Amino acid sequence: LPQLGPHLPSRLTQQPWQLLFCTARHGFSLRSLYRSGEEPGSATLLLIRDMEAQAFGAFCAGSIRRSSSFYGTGETFLFSFHQELKVFRWTGRNHFFVKGDEDLLMLGGGSGRFGLWLDGDLNRGGSHRCETFDNDPLSPRGEFCVQELELWGL
Repeated sequence: LPQLGPHLPSRLTQQPWQLLFCTARHGFSLRSLYRSGEEPGSATLLLIRDMEAQAFGAFCAGSIRRSSSFYGTGETFLFSFHQELKVFRWTGRNHFFVKGDEDLLMLGGGSGRFGLWLDGDLNRGGSHRCETFDNDPLSPRGEFCVQELELWGL
């Protein structure tokens, strides 16, 4: 988390972090994640470690919630920690930041590809280059199995 500090909006850099959700404590359920992150207005950081011990995630300026359409702002970004921290910021090409329903959480999009997606059981996910962030795939194989996931609030 400390490496991400310089990449966060300046208004948030001194805010204390609070763990809202973790699979170790709350189980593997997208519905539970939505319930934990419902505090409106709080920025959130999604951290994922896959079964190959790769760490990556996303920052959202608001809460992660169910929605019928994409929401979020240009402050949203994806990141990965392969050998070093890589941050993928908004390209300005579209506004496909975050969208979530019962079965799927999607971050970034365009041309049918998502920068990061997670299934309703938080067991499986994927990452592909997308127009929103022009990101490298966050997980080397494209699709991955989740080992652990945390949602932090600011």
